[in-house]
Amino acid sequence: MQVVIAEDNVLLATGLKLLLDSVGFDTAAIAGDAAGFLTAVRDHRPDVAIVDVRLPPSFRDEGIRAALEARRQHPDLPVLVLSQYVEQQYATELLATTGGGVGYLLKDRVSRVDEFVDALRRVAAGGTAMDTEVIAQLLARRRDPIAVLTPREREVLALMAQGHDNTTIADRLVITDNGVHKHIGNIFTKLGLAVTDSGHRRVLAVLTYLNGPGGLPPPADRVCDGGRRGH
Repeated sequence: MQVVIAEDNVLLATGLKLLLDSVGFDTAAIAGDAAGFLTAVRDHRPDVAIVDVRLPPSFRDEGIRAALEARRQHPDLPVLVLSQYVEQQYATELLATTGGGVGYLLKDRVSRVDEFVDALRRVAAGGTAMDTEVIAQLLARRRDPIAVLTPREREVLALMAQGHDNTTIADRLVITDNGVHKHIGNIFTKLGLAVTDSGHRRVLAVLTYLNGPGGLPPPADRVCDGGRRGH
């Protein structure tokens, strides 16, 4: 599986390459700025891209803007964004794009090798991988859309937002798979997601959860990882 990395910190970029090489990925290119990243994506057409939010020259939002541009040019490109801090606007903006898998992790998650590699594989496969801290901060800022949900339904939806399937949600909450199925059905009903939305309801629910009132309209053509079971 081929990867392109956009990271200006040489030590971190080298460490990522060594880590990925050791678990079976092929690092096609490492770019230190947005322009180099876009060129590498065009030249190599990787299976997944890892992008730092902040790149030269201003170290503000060049990385995330490059990721969004790369997905515009290559709509099916899976992108995993790494950030030192939670950038709420960019997290929701990235999720609102259509196409391949998306992920947003804080950089300290890279040190948790199994967790990071699992997230990268999930994104590469077309799923989602959202850092729990990102979700917590987005939830704290935008509670209105899920005010109608019970505490358990909110827990289920939070795990859905992280990209977990029904079986994993059941294991984490110590409930049955049928219980998860029922909670997800209640979530869809309370958020007004019609049966006609089919498998897309899972990602629509997550985007409703993250965007809040007045947010970007959710896409109708990206399915989160885990949509294969039940709803």
